Amino acid sequence: MKLLFFNTSFIGLFLVFALSMPCSAQQKNNKPIAVQPGVSLALATYRHSVISNIQYELSFDIPAEKSKAITATESVSFNLNKNEQPLQLDFKQHFDHVKSIVVNGKKIETNLQEEHLLIARRYLHIGTNKIDLDFIAGDASLNRNNDYLYALFVPDRARTVFPCFDQPDLKANFLLTLQVPAEWKVLANAVKKDSVVNKQQTTYHFANSDKLPTYLFSFTTGKYSAVKEALGNRNAEFLHRETDPKKIKLSVDSIFIAHQNAIVFLEGWTGIKFPFQKVGFVAIPDFQFGGMEHPGEVQYKASGLFLDEGATKDQFIARSNVISHETAHMWFGDLVTMEWFNDVWMKEVFANFMADKVTERMMGSETFNLKFLLDHYPAAYGVDRTKGANPIRQQLDNLQDAGSLYGNIIYHKAPIMMRQLELLIGKENFQQGIREYLKKYAYGNATWNDLIAILSKHSKVDLYAWNKVWVNQPGRPVFGYSINYTGNSISNLIITQHPEMGAKRIWPQVFMIALVYADHNKIIRINMDTEKVVVKEALGLAKPLFIQFNVDGMGYGLFPADKALADRWFTFESPLQRASAYINAYENMLNGRYFKPQELLNQLAKGLTLEKNELNLRLITAYITNIYWEFTLPEKRLALSAILEQQLWQAMEQQTLPNNKKLLFKAYQDVYLNEAAQSKIYEIWKKQQPPQGVKLTEDDYTSLALSIALKNDTATSVLKEQQNRISNVDRKVRLAFITPALSNNPAERDAFFNSLKERKNRQKESSVVTALAYLNHPLRQKTSVKYLPESLEMVEEIQKTGDVFFPQSWLGAIFGSYQSKEAAQDVTFFLKNHPNYNLKLKDKILQATDNLARAQTLLNQP
Repeated sequence: MKLLFFNTSFIGLFLVFALSMPCSAQQKNNKPIAVQPGVSLALATYRHSVISNIQYELSFDIPAEKSKAITATESVSFNLNKNEQPLQLDFKQHFDHVKSIVVNGKKIETNLQEEHLLIARRYLHIGTNKIDLDFIAGDASLNRNNDYLYALFVPDRARTVFPCFDQPDLKANFLLTLQVPAEWKVLANAVKKDSVVNKQQTTYHFANSDKLPTYLFSFTTGKYSAVKEALGNRNAEFLHRETDPKKIKLSVDSIFIAHQNAIVFLEGWTGIKFPFQKVGFVAIPDFQFGGMEHPGEVQYKASGLFLDEGATKDQFIARSNVISHETAHMWFGDLVTMEWFNDVWMKEVFANFMADKVTERMMGSETFNLKFLLDHYPAAYGVDRTKGANPIRQQLDNLQDAGSLYGNIIYHKAPIMMRQLELLIGKENFQQGIREYLKKYAYGNATWNDLIAILSKHSKVDLYAWNKVWVNQPGRPVFGYSINYTGNSISNLIITQHPEMGAKRIWPQVFMIALVYADHNKIIRINMDTEKVVVKEALGLAKPLFIQFNVDGMGYGLFPADKALADRWFTFESPLQRASAYINAYENMLNGRYFKPQELLNQLAKGLTLEKNELNLRLITAYITNIYWEFTLPEKRLALSAILEQQLWQAMEQQTLPNNKKLLFKAYQDVYLNEAAQSKIYEIWKKQQPPQGVKLTEDDYTSLALSIALKNDTATSVLKEQQNRISNVDRKVRLAFITPALSNNPAERDAFFNSLKERKNRQKESSVVTALAYLNHPLRQKTSVKYLPESLEMVEEIQKTGDVFFPQSWLGAIFGSYQSKEAAQDVTFFLKNHPNYNLKLKDKILQATDNLARAQTLLNQP
């Protein structure tokens, strides 16, 4: 989920080629590839050159008791075109996990070194080879729970479970057998062939899978409910553990429909039929990600799929978007897979980009453009404005570090870049190029340079030069302008750009500006392909009241913001124009330009009643609460809360749309501090009687209980009572896990933090992140600031043992609301005393603590 890599695409190609050259030299000289932890680029390059036609046959015997080991057998066959050095089979487990190895019919001694099983040359031969293994499966990446488990192997976790060639460009077929408790259901990449019941267990045999990389091989089994529906001419299967009948009734059909809509759109856009043998998906409680794109067994976070009558419009759009995202991966990432994880961003950018296109088709261009701006720009700016900003494409020397590449640049800046690329090339040319790319590399692997080469055939633009700044370098531009008048007419308007940080460069892009007059706006298209652009269309026009930049939300960077324009924000007819103004004002506030934090909060608060668009209101309330907690001094916050509580409550009563009311109530719940507000919130929770027009669900009441426990140290029984109200076992477990982080006893909170030092207590990463946010809430920071040094020391371990988003979310939950000098000094001291610290992780720290660093300046402004 991150680091600095300034090389151009040409240099990137040269580096990959140069790094592969030693492999060729080693092959000729019979010098073996170094045996080292992880999967090095050198090892991956060599293996790809000599191994092909891989077939795995895997059988797992899964007991009902979580504490019992999972025994397994495996046969892996492959073609070897050279036999010049020992074969390295990846297996990141202890020696005693391997029970036996038979190579081409001959039993051999186990030789496990540095996470690899070494097979000597004398046991191998050119042509087809077969290795049979009996072993105990590693179960950390099988995510075992009391009555269900799910395999999640991205990016390099397959090797922790079974011996394999764990690299994306060695695709294989998987023939799977699962032996599970009789009452458990199963889902995997391939279709089920048959099942055999034997006393307390059922054995399921699956058909041979489509060709997949190891990170996409997956299965789940457990106490699930199963739903089967037809999607056109396909049968689809859905497993879930939801027990709320309302959520099931209101969600299941919508989930199937969303998958069908996405498949139909993507088949039409790509010109390629759904490329895998089955459609299947599972809703997993407390899943680490929003979703994961295993063909035939897509995994989703259950809370994102199951919605009820209290859900907001944004939640419904988010559900549609995540389903479209994972479905798009069937073509982008699954059908065509990156060669190496330095291009992991390619599959994610296309998944997001195509999901946005599905949203556009389903909800219209106006909603799409607004949703695109709100989803991608604040998140991308949140990284790109920092000293730890990373480029979209990064260098990767060992697959064990692939998790550090993930983050908001991949998921949010890359779609912005791709949209600009489509605009630059033209939609039809872009689509033709992508279709050619998918057909050429179907069921194989490709690089970003492969795609650029194809797109270049459909464009007259120098895409390699464009690629250099947008893809291979980090950061964003800062725009400025100068304007001159002759009388009351514009005689000259010049727009400039320069990098916010780093070397001089330009970002070629297109965006709109508005000359704002008393009774209308004059919209002008700006093609910003140089450092300085003279806006000829503006010459001779009447002097405007203001100029608003990026009114269409297409431009990327820090734009000028006229402070006086803020009084007109809420009069703009276009929700997109208003959203662009809010984002630009907030970004400038962070840079100490135009607005001080309190000024911007006051200005945004005017929109609590005036802004009627739900998506924009969500943005406004988020900015208000961010400024309230992160850029307001504690001694001023209590007085401010009284005003803000009143504004939010009155706005909630005045807004007419139920979703708008709910957003404002949630913001009220976030900021309240005063006794009267505490009593009001407690009564709403106790009696389960929400404010008029607001619909609250079980999850909402759980959230209220957590807020009450946080803000009133004497309310220790609230969480216990709320837990008794919950019927779903998974949600009970989640609340029980979080509860100690909200204890009114500092010693109990200390014990909870210390428990996270053990990997087994970090298994439910989503719950850990939620608990850490409460543990480090501004109201608890006097006692929690002592955790910061140890939290930083744990980041390397978090990266090694957690899933790909965990380092980023760990740091964000811990440092997300700190503003104190002491906290800033902890970060500075840590980085100073670790001069050789992993650069990608250092960048993650700088990204997560950027607001903390800015607070040191913004809170001391006169």
